[in-house]
Amino acid sequence: MPCPYTKKIILTMDSNQNQRSLTAVAMSGGVDSSAVAAMLVQGGFPVVGLTMQLWNQRRLPELDRDGTHGQRCCSLDDVYDAKRVAQHLGMPHYVVNYEQRFEETVVQPFVQEYLAGRTPIPCTHCNNHVKFDPLLVTSRQIGADRLATGHYARIRRNEFTGRYELLRAVDGAKDQTYFLFGLNQEQMSRTDFPLGELDKSAVREIARQASLPVAEKAESQEICFVPSGNYVQFIEAYLGERGEAVPEEEGDLVTTSGEVIGRHRGVHHYTVGQRKGLGIAVGRPLYVVELDHAANRVVVGEDAELRSESCEVRDVNWISFGVLEAPVRATVKIRHRHEPAAATIEPIDATSARVKFDVAQRAITPGQAAVFYSGDVVLGGGWIR
Repeated sequence: MPCPYTKKIILTMDSNQNQRSLTAVAMSGGVDSSAVAAMLVQGGFPVVGLTMQLWNQRRLPELDRDGTHGQRCCSLDDVYDAKRVAQHLGMPHYVVNYEQRFEETVVQPFVQEYLAGRTPIPCTHCNNHVKFDPLLVTSRQIGADRLATGHYARIRRNEFTGRYELLRAVDGAKDQTYFLFGLNQEQMSRTDFPLGELDKSAVREIARQASLPVAEKAESQEICFVPSGNYVQFIEAYLGERGEAVPEEEGDLVTTSGEVIGRHRGVHHYTVGQRKGLGIAVGRPLYVVELDHAANRVVVGEDAELRSESCEVRDVNWISFGVLEAPVRATVKIRHRHEPAAATIEPIDATSARVKFDVAQRAITPGQAAVFYSGDVVLGGGWIR
């Protein structure tokens, strides 16, 4: 029988289905997705576990010489843990290999974005192009009508508009909607986020009550394909493996007034807002305020020069409505740990918008996402130019 934490979730999932058809669970080997699998098994759902093989951990061994990298998702140990959980719950489990797609849609853009002076979000690209694209297709191919994951977010259908909506998780500290703005209506119609109504302590308790072998497992911290956590080393090693040289040369480090005050090591070494590692001493704190890839310059300035009142956003995916036709008020999140700030969003065209903040925001970074909220509802989001 389901434990007390899961009863409401099971009722919600039942309301999303006419009958309890086969549900695929995206099992990463962590406590969150494992708890989801346990909840569904306890609730009487027919379940199959799917674990994605995304990156060959034997590649670029020079980045992990001592084997002491931090916790990261999607490692070989995680695959084994997912299989152990499935065996413990008595459910079928399969590993699906998406290495080629992951490299093409996540790893290569990650490298290209940094080389172009932008700061990418690989987890969002993975959600957009791997977890909620081919994984949903694979689920359907094996007869599963729905996909359940361990994300902290909520989905509901708006009875007035007929559209599916994405909402923040009840546990604000764990909310992952910032990384999920790319979901489309068809994907949301077939996806369940059972943890959206729970906090982390409740999820741990579900895992403990189910005696899951990962109940006390630590959370992943690192990017799955960057074992050392050093993205510059990864970029250079990855390009070297492909027989390519880092195309960036040293260039001028300049102030916002154009004064040359030093040399930089290549724009991929820097990100907007960075203070440490600039290699200069001018008697006052300076920060990276712009990466000028075309001129091969790193522009630095004082903290006040990091603040901007507006930004443009490309490749916008609107969730709550089809197309933005007139300015709308919202709160906008420009980083995962950023407190959403009040702003007006103006349409530029069908897939781009201009965000005008009520109060200037610090370190608006090209390559990061801007996600638009109305209360707990995600209106949509896109990529900062």
